[in-house]
Amino acid sequence: MQRLLQPYAAELAEFWPGEIRWDHPLAAYTTLGVGGAVEALLTPAGEKELTVLLPWLAARHIPWRVIGRGSNILVPDRGLTGVAIILGRDFEQVAALPLPNGDAGGPAPAVRAGAACSLARLVGFCTEAGLSGLEFLTGIPGTVGGAVVMNAGAHGREIRGPLLEITVIDDRGEMRRHPARDLPFGYRAWGGHPSWVVTGATFALVREDRPVIESRCRALHQQRQATQPLQAASAGSFFKNPPGEAAGRLIEVAGLKGLRRGGAMVSEKHANFIVNTGRATAADILALMREVQERVLAATGIRLEPEVRILDDHHHLNRQETKG
Repeated sequence: MQRLLQPYAAELAEFWPGEIRWDHPLAAYTTLGVGGAVEALLTPAGEKELTVLLPWLAARHIPWRVIGRGSNILVPDRGLTGVAIILGRDFEQVAALPLPNGDAGGPAPAVRAGAACSLARLVGFCTEAGLSGLEFLTGIPGTVGGAVVMNAGAHGREIRGPLLEITVIDDRGEMRRHPARDLPFGYRAWGGHPSWVVTGATFALVREDRPVIESRCRALHQQRQATQPLQAASAGSFFKNPPGEAAGRLIEVAGLKGLRRGGAMVSEKHANFIVNTGRATAADILALMREVQERVLAATGIRLEPEVRILDDHHHLNRQETKG
């Protein structure tokens, strides 16, 4: 693997205030549980550290990637050059705040969450506060930042629906706010500039009785349990749904449930899940992905595109991954 950081190792160690984990394995930071090491893993505690780090990396042309819960990435077995960034404690906060334009019953409620806040924590906070609008995120194993970047969705809804505003820091160290309506969201895409790191998001919600919200979340969780292999190591839905179709149905029509390559297998419970049976490598998963693509194409005429982000040394872009 090419060593891009080696000439700058002493300089990085001198200016970086936190721990530097050199040649750090990334498998444990992904839900697939595969992949090699990254040259350096850094955890900026808050915005101050991030506004210094991103320009430093950009000036030296060092690739970087933001890793949230690692639920939508595949790291190659050989590892990655450059830096992996995990947002720290200051990015985990979540709080309710009023909107200035409410109805006669009072200000419309909103919730502000940091990019490293887990979706589970966000949904739980909203449920306890009696705020509805994010229940569809129940069970998605990602972070707020990743949900924005992926335009995460489930049950016919997407994150862009309740999203009001995001804050970002770019690779010049500048912070800015962007109304959600100004972002060109698409299917599992947000359209933001690749030099931006999402640091937080604000959502517009509605008041509702807590038992009603709890019941809705419980039903969605039970639905996931009944239809998805939640106990297996996976990245969730592996392929994007083609227009008007479901990737899982196409894979099942092609007779591929249970297909194995090495330690990777097409789930027998949900065909759009590729699972790590315990000893899979990234190469196994990629080989299985390609075979599924080829056989679905032969059977249906449709070529499936991966929803999972397959990282390599050409991806020098911000990735804050989650799953929809």
